[in-house]
Amino acid sequence: MSNSNTITLPLPRRHHLLLAAGAAALALGAWTVTARVAAHAAHAALAETAQSAAIADVIATTPQPGPATEDVVLPGEVKGDNETTLYARTSGYITRWTADIGASVQQGQTLAVIASPELDQQVRQAEADLRTARARAAVAQTTARRVAGLVSSQAVSVQENEDRSAAAIATTAEVAASEANFARLRQLQGFERIVAPFSGTITARRIDIGSLITAGDTQGTELFRISRTGRLRTYVDVPQSYAAQIRASTPAELDFPDRPGQHWPAQVTRTALAIDPASRTLRVELDIDNAGHALFPGSFTEVRFHLAPVGHGLRLPANALLFRAEGTRVAVVGPDRRAHLRAITLGRDFGTAVEVLTGLAPTDRVIVNPAAALEEGDPVRLVALHHQPAGA
Repeated sequence: MSNSNTITLPLPRRHHLLLAAGAAALALGAWTVTARVAAHAAHAALAETAQSAAIADVIATTPQPGPATEDVVLPGEVKGDNETTLYARTSGYITRWTADIGASVQQGQTLAVIASPELDQQVRQAEADLRTARARAAVAQTTARRVAGLVSSQAVSVQENEDRSAAAIATTAEVAASEANFARLRQLQGFERIVAPFSGTITARRIDIGSLITAGDTQGTELFRISRTGRLRTYVDVPQSYAAQIRASTPAELDFPDRPGQHWPAQVTRTALAIDPASRTLRVELDIDNAGHALFPGSFTEVRFHLAPVGHGLRLPANALLFRAEGTRVAVVGPDRRAHLRAITLGRDFGTAVEVLTGLAPTDRVIVNPAAALEEGDPVRLVALHHQPAGA
């Protein structure tokens, strides 16, 4: 019997162990392959998901041309066809007035009377001076004629004759001066009556009985304001960009905020034919019939002109703009499905839309509401494309 510790298994049992070990190795290998395949698939799916998430979904629109005509609404001021403020030409106190606000008056009608005792006294004094001057002139002329008749008989000297003739001429000049002074004072006395310069309506009265009036004071002694309201004038300042389209007979509409839904047709009567250098506007006047006195001078109105658009810019929604440090940009979806930033030149601002003068073509697909972080070349996915006109 051998003393060795080696145990020799029977052949069938060893064969079974080897088969089990091989099966385990095969199973382990299969599991490893399967795990690696699953991990690779999961990684690929995750990468695809991340890549898909990195592509922004965008909505785009195309720039649209402006309308054939557009309404230009400008503020206007309504005035009477003829209106003026009356001031005093002579000093004194108001003794009576005959017309109040809203009264219709006729040209030449007395509106108020001013009492001016000092002026009345000056008129009487001037009249007396005129009579005295005329009497002196008559005596001087009579004396000159008599002396002239005595020269031939040498009863008077030639020198005395010349002196008398000169005295007669001087007194005649004094009469002329006295007449001029008397006429001036009488004219001033006529200004004691305040009369209507034209037929119209009294729109303001600033005096009452006993009011002190100072002649020539245009700062605080406004007596009356009178306006002819049967026809009204509306003044509006048109910006220089539209001035070339405004001509006499250009139609317009007047809208008043206190009369919603009502429109008054009017037309341009005349223009200043010059741009105001301070405001860069053209003063335009429109006439409107007001026979029924439905409208009031001094009212604010909105004047609506139907004009051709200025320039040939495209219109784009205002929410498509990107404001960057380098300037205003828009994002355009390119054929490569990437965003491309375009520099544009803006024209007028219509509120919800803007006018683009340069930088875009009508076929460009401009992203609406672009992300603030959108950069040049970012991939995008176009989910909708709108072609509706941009609102003005």
